[in-house]
Amino acid sequence: MTSVEIIIILVAYFLLLLTVSYFTGRKAKNDAFFLGNKKSPWYIVAFGMVGASLSGVTFISVPGWVASSQFSYLQMVLGYLVGYFVVAQVLLPVYYRLNLTSIYSYLEQRFGKVSYKTGASFFLFSRIIGASFRLYLVANVLQITIFKAYNIPFAVTVAVTILLIWLYTFKGGIKTIVWTDTLQTFFMLMAVGFSIYYISDAMNLSFSGMVNVIQESEYSRIWFFDNPNERTFFVKQFLSGAFITIVMTGLDQDMMQKNLSCSNLKDAQKNMYWYGAAFVPANILFMALGVLLYIFAAQKGIPIPAKADDLFPIIATQGHLTKIITVFFMLGLMAAAYSSADSALTSLTTSFSIDILDVQKRNYTQNKKENIRKLVHLGISIVLGLVIIVFGALNNDSVISSLFKFAGYTYGPLLGLYAFGLFTKYAINDRLVWLIAILSPLICILLNKYSETLFGGYKMGFELLIYNGMITFIGLLVIKKRK
Repeated sequence: MTSVEIIIILVAYFLLLLTVSYFTGRKAKNDAFFLGNKKSPWYIVAFGMVGASLSGVTFISVPGWVASSQFSYLQMVLGYLVGYFVVAQVLLPVYYRLNLTSIYSYLEQRFGKVSYKTGASFFLFSRIIGASFRLYLVANVLQITIFKAYNIPFAVTVAVTILLIWLYTFKGGIKTIVWTDTLQTFFMLMAVGFSIYYISDAMNLSFSGMVNVIQESEYSRIWFFDNPNERTFFVKQFLSGAFITIVMTGLDQDMMQKNLSCSNLKDAQKNMYWYGAAFVPANILFMALGVLLYIFAAQKGIPIPAKADDLFPIIATQGHLTKIITVFFMLGLMAAAYSSADSALTSLTTSFSIDILDVQKRNYTQNKKENIRKLVHLGISIVLGLVIIVFGALNNDSVISSLFKFAGYTYGPLLGLYAFGLFTKYAINDRLVWLIAILSPLICILLNKYSETLFGGYKMGFELLIYNGMITFIGLLVIKKRK
């Protein structure tokens, strides 16, 4: 497929998104941008959240990841189910009872202003990096398939990527994203389904033959109970999955903003349960696709790239399969990446406007509040672009692995803060919270670096998030007030 054909697909896809944006964003004020006027249908939110959670990271990195981790990621995915239950039963009732727009407002009511600003700042930092990881994937593929042939710099590719997202989110915000994410989830799941079908067909495999090939491959091992020191050990991954979901869904303004746009708590909980149930089979599809990609590459003599994330793009776009696969790949990649990035941009705009600038508390006119929100939206877009360029220059690891490692450091303090607030009745010295929130990740960096030496060969995995939260919790106990 030529670069011109790919550009046509890209333009057609974004014209569709802009059409949805036009109809959903008309006359949208700040209430619609932040919470969709609390009129979002729960089933639409649930389906759209599948795509937002999977993102371009899952679309490219999970298939490439099976070579090094096999199906062990499924252990973490099963842990996600526990996390979704906790979010639905513990966190959502608190958010709805307090009628929050930003979930970090809870920290101000529970502890004080410094805790509130600290929690919001950690989210902003975490989500900017996380969204940049995801957008880097799609920008990198666009660079390889389109812009490299025209000697266009990677920075320009990034700018185009960010601009397209900004165009269809700046008016309607969450009101638009609820519907565009639903559309993009459909495209993404359709893309992975057709990719599996055409790769199997190219290897002359029936459905049962495909299942047998995957089961018998060296990549299909799921359960790891033999060595507690290894990062793939079941208990580590299962508990990590549960806590990653709690922090990256339940303590994340990006994901919770969609839930809070539902009309009531029961609808938000139904959304969480159905979304969680759909997440497991969706991830199994991506891991199965990864196995087929590696087997196909071995059969056809296709060299495995140095970066595992590049395997799917190479096979899909460089003529190894029928041209229709390139079409589905590009649609799926754009859908996966943008369904995550657009909601991230909206939630970052919401959090910075409400939590940092206190827009809702200030005695501004409605027009001034909307102008501030639009300027913040533009500013966040520029910051994302700059971070993507830096990440593209530095990254040499599987993006999904990098993402979870980073989350372990930055979401840990949020986990500790919310756990302390929900499960104790202590007040704390609010002025010292920022210090605890910084020291905890620093201690975890040292633990991660020296864990094998200090603990008899123990390799720190994604459970680092749990230790980080525990250290923050202990730190808050140290600064608790007597009364």
